[in-house]
Amino acid sequence: MEFIIAESTEDMSRQAADRIASYVDADPSCVLGLATGTTPIGLYACLVEDCAAGKISFADVTTFNLDEYRGLDPEHDQSYRYFMKKHLFDHVDIDQARTHVPEGANPDADAVCAAYEEAIEAAGGIDLQLLGLGPNGHIGFNEPEDTFPATTHCVDLTESTIQANSRLFDSIDDVPRQAYTMGIGTIMAARSVLVVVEGSHKAEIVKKAFFGPVTPQVPASILQFHPNATVIVDPAAGELCRDLA
Repeated sequence: MEFIIAESTEDMSRQAADRIASYVDADPSCVLGLATGTTPIGLYACLVEDCAAGKISFADVTTFNLDEYRGLDPEHDQSYRYFMKKHLFDHVDIDQARTHVPEGANPDADAVCAAYEEAIEAAGGIDLQLLGLGPNGHIGFNEPEDTFPATTHCVDLTESTIQANSRLFDSIDDVPRQAYTMGIGTIMAARSVLVVVEGSHKAEIVKKAFFGPVTPQVPASILQFHPNATVIVDPAAGELCRDLA
């Protein structure tokens, strides 16, 4: 695992965007796994700028998002399909028919999750998976558990995740209590993994996830076993790891 403490939050975003751009440049028809949340917004802005400048093209790229809230329509302004259109898809030359987000509006969890796994397999698997890191160590919506979930599944969100996401909704009561998410096995099957983390409030979990014991109680810790994982953090998130990296 490569662990990088960037010079600033902006540098973290730029370094991550450059790695994605290089991957796309090397394989224009690659399959990207994408993430939502506040941390990737900066790197998506960098990719939009690069595309506008003609430095990168997404014309032949296929994407799969990590997760989606169960019960939200794709047009809902807090759905992850809406997020991706707002921050990336509507601003680059991607074929939106080749962008995939779990079907949150479909209440049939078994059907949604099985179809998502089948679509990933049909695409040849994920080449590069982008990840953020939740305050309790979750990746995607894989919350702390007794085991590592293997495949795409429906998960009950923990109270800490609901609280963390409530800032994006009018009321905490509006935050969905469930989500569809790629499993840990699905994430680990990606050929490469790229993690971005920002903020001092993530410093402790960064240390636990990437330099502590591998345990399903800290889901991201499994990435220590990935053969091609890169973690890029801003100075605040990496503060407790300067002597460990």
